[in-house]
Amino acid sequence: MRQVGWRAASLLVGVLIVLLAAGCGKDSGDGTVKLRIGEVTRSLFYAPQYAALSQGFFEEEGLEIDLQPTYGGDKTMTALLSGSIDIGLVGSETSIYVYQQGADDPVINFAQMTQTDGTFLVAREPEVDFQWEDLKGAVFLGQRKGGMPQMAGEFALKKHGIDPAADLQLIQNVDFANIPAAFASGTGEYVQLFEPQASIFEQEGTGYVVASFGVESGNLPYTVYMARESFIAENKEAFQKFTRALYRAQQWVESQPADVVADAVLPYFEDADKEIVTRVIERYKEQHSYAVDPVIDEAEWNNLLDIMESAGELNSMTPHAAIVDNSFAELAKRP
Repeated sequence: MRQVGWRAASLLVGVLIVLLAAGCGKDSGDGTVKLRIGEVTRSLFYAPQYAALSQGFFEEEGLEIDLQPTYGGDKTMTALLSGSIDIGLVGSETSIYVYQQGADDPVINFAQMTQTDGTFLVAREPEVDFQWEDLKGAVFLGQRKGGMPQMAGEFALKKHGIDPAADLQLIQNVDFANIPAAFASGTGEYVQLFEPQASIFEQEGTGYVVASFGVESGNLPYTVYMARESFIAENKEAFQKFTRALYRAQQWVESQPADVVADAVLPYFEDADKEIVTRVIERYKEQHSYAVDPVIDEAEWNNLLDIMESAGELNSMTPHAAIVDNSFAELAKRP
């Protein structure tokens, strides 16, 4: 189903790109360049992005950022290919799916945001002595098949000798947005959750984090900024400025305590509880989920390919050099 969706999206490109691409990355007249960023979801997992905005790092580079949630990998990639956004913040696996279709204008990964999976294994009861083998035979409420969270989760399970199909009562027919509610209402003995829901459940006594899929699946380019190759070529200066601002934000988040980072990102999370936000940021910082620079490492890329291959979602190996451009990231790191 995923690949049919990508083919359908690709058919739209020829018609939409001419209609929608006008005005992208243009100078507003005062020297400021506007970039439209589509984020796959609004998440504390992307704290450095909100820090770059709140601390004025993009503004100091002469950039105006129009940030718009695009709600899902398929929708983000369709928006990027059609030209309704200039840059997508989304899982790098989406660029691989497009490349495997033989795109004339491939989507290029140019700056990394997160370097681990962002989900956690949550149990109904505290399990101080949790062992992965405890999952065998359990009812497991997982993520959507073919999505990066599920692929990373299955990779971690297999590493610990667990066959997701044979050793678990695996539930995957619950929509992403409804997974927390399903677990809270009694579905499953274990669930794979993103933050802040994992921390909220712990605060409520609904569930307890017993393991991190991010730690278990290793480093990989989990969430990456990407754009069409042709658009990058036409706007190199803007992309350099964007990447430089991002790097400053990554270094800032790395150096600041979690509560200070929480204050910086709270304006982007209405009604969020600062205690929960701080706990989430601290947890992600402790397991080094936030990349400390925008470089997309080749070893991490290869780990991503291994995870996708293990999940049966990779038609062919996609070389790092084919759709990764680290030139902006490398330059941004220079003093």
